[in-house]
Amino acid sequence: MKTPETTNNEKLVQDIKAVVSDAEAILHATAGQAGGEIAQLRSTMTARLAEAKNRLMEAETAMVDKAKIAAKATDEYVHENPWQSIVIAGGVGFLVGYLVSSRRD
Repeated sequence: MKTPETTNNEKLVQDIKAVVSDAEAILHATAGQAGGEIAQLRSTMTARLAEAKNRLMEAETAMVDKAKIAAKATDEYVHENPWQSIVIAGGVGFLVGYLVSSRRD
């Protein structure tokens, strides 16, 4: 189940990927430009983009690891407490059904 935090983190990762992609496009578009300042700026920007990509990959890996841990913990809980899990799932289903039906009235 996705939490609002997970959804926000995924959105942030997508946004950062878009910014990195746009920055790379700018770097490629200005490849033919001459000048010392531009060359220095391109060099700095390339290094920062590489660092940002590495951090982004680390963040994605951490998010995936946390999701796997949560899924494993949930699976273990359900296997250790099957009846409680059934009751909880039934209660949540009833509550969602009640809320959906009350909104239609």
